[in-house]
Formats: sequence, C-alpha cells, structure tokens
Amino acid sequence: MSRRNQPTLFDDLATLPPPSAELVELSQRVPSAIRFGTSTWTYDGWAGDVYHRAYRGAQPARRLEEYARYPLFRTVGIDSAYYEPPEEEVLTAYARALPPGFPCVSKVWDRITAKRLEGERNPDFLNADLFKDAVLGPYQRAFTDHAGCFVFEFQPMRGKDLPDPARWVDDLDGFLRQLPRDVRYAVELRNRELLTDAHGAVLARHGVAHVFNSWTEMPTLGEQIELPWTFPAPFTVARALLRPGRRYADAVKLFEPYDRIRDPQPELRQDLLRLVAEALRRRVEALILVNNRLEGNAPGTIRALVDALTGERS
Repeated sequence: MSRRNQPTLFDDLATLPPPSAELVELSQRVPSAIRFGTSTWTYDGWAGDVYHRAYRGAQPARRLEEYARYPLFRTVGIDSAYYEPPEEEVLTAYARALPPGFPCVSKVWDRITAKRLEGERNPDFLNADLFKDAVLGPYQRAFTDHAGCFVFEFQPMRGKDLPDPARWVDDLDGFLRQLPRDVRYAVELRNRELLTDAHGAVLARHGVAHVFNSWTEMPTLGEQIELPWTFPAPFTVARALLRPGRRYADAVKLFEPYDRIRDPQPELRQDLLRLVAEALRRRVEALILVNNRLEGNAPGTIRALVDALTGERS
C-alpha cells in the first residue's frame, strides 16, 4: 500500500474527508463476528490512508478518533499496556475517541506475566490481586464499554524459568480461578512446550481464549488451528505479529516506516482465513490483530485479507 497523499490539518472529525465508499462497501460484506484491527495504531506511515490530519508525535487518543473511522477496523490492540497499565485519564481519553461498543484488546502489564524483570525474579508473577487493582480497576471505572479482552502475554521462559508443563497448568489454573468471571481473557504463550492438552483444558474450564499468535519461535497459525483445544472460549483472538523464524528487530529494520506491504506472506494469510472460517463455523467472535512487522503495513494486510474473504480478489 503506497502513501496516496500528504496529510493535511483537519481541526475536528466533521471536517475530515468521508471514508472511501469502496472500503465502506467492502466492510459491510465482512461478517459482524469477524473483527479485524491492528496491533497498536500510532504510525506516521499510515498517513493518507488511515490518517488525514497532521500529528505531532504519537497523540494516541487523537489518532484513535481517525483509526475508528477506518471502515475495515473493528477492534484495536492496546499493546503499550504491557509496559505500564494505562491511567484512568488515558483510558477516559480513549473512550471519548471511540464509538460506542468498539472493543479493544488490551495486553496485561508484564509485571504480572513476566517471570523476570530486568534480570531479577519477579515477585508479582501471576499476582491476581495486583491485576485486579492496578489493571482491571481503571478499565472498569473508565473503559468498560471498550474492554473487549485482556491478553496475558507470557514471553519465552528459558532454563530454570521454564516450568514443567504440569506445574504450568496448576499455576495458571490457580491464577485464573481468582479473576472475575464477567471479563474476557486470553492467554498468549511464547513457549511451544506449554501448548498441551492440559493447558487447553484449563483455558476451557475458565472460558479463557487461546491467542493464535504468529511469532518467531511458535508453531504456525495453521499448526495451532490443528490442535484440538485451541477454541476453548466463546470468542477467539489472533495476533499476526511476525513471520515465524523472523526476529522482531529484523522486521523493524526491513519494514519501517510501515507505509506499504514489503514482504507478502501468502501462507500466513491463508492460515488467517482458515481461522476466520473456523470461527464462523463455531459461531464465535474473532478479534484478529495484525502487526506492521508481519508484512510491512498492517492496514494493507487487512485489506488483502478482507478482499480474499469477500471474494474481491483471487
């Protein structure tokens, strides 16, 4: 996807050009249960396509206003929450920027999901009380209408930090048992060793989704779909992050400034379409997030997926 024009300044949403009629028509052909979006959203490379105003710096809340107007976007990933929980003031600004009911997929603070922080053992690993107080509380007070799902992302655990699969299952079960039941959760693993039937049984017991993630050291999305337990909840989450085998830093160097697709991944696209088909067959909602580091431009990848899904292109 190429940059079509330079952004100009529009003071408010009413002065923005209307969304492309072609994209609006295309979006109306996507089943309502399938929600595509991107893994964060503050990219200057999307100017002229997603963004038409000029932005100074990230300005995440203001950009979110335009993001939500893009016809193919029905969800978004709040990835920055992994490094620090958003304050209520930030969540309030996000809520004002979004239309009613627009669901966000929020990563959970790494203080709760990381075995180690800055090389030291983390005493708050799987601390349910900390999650409820520092993460869930602000969302419930300021962002309830948009808290679509919380993702517990567990980075690769190595050596002594990697638990025995049976121990992992017990620890995760004990953690999930302490969480409120009226909130949607998903678990994203980065250790293929932990993708066991017993892990899936724990997710199913608590109605927690498996995150289908395309990442350096994980099985492909297609291989994950073949596992018998990877749809354990009445919804599912996918995060198309990287081509398996490619390092994050290499993708950044290859793809910045993320203004066009540079390395299409046809097999991975087909896996995502298989996931969509399976979600429709099971009648579950699918929240599908695409990262710029997958092919170079997340909006372009989503457009290609929607084209294929709706039969616009072969």
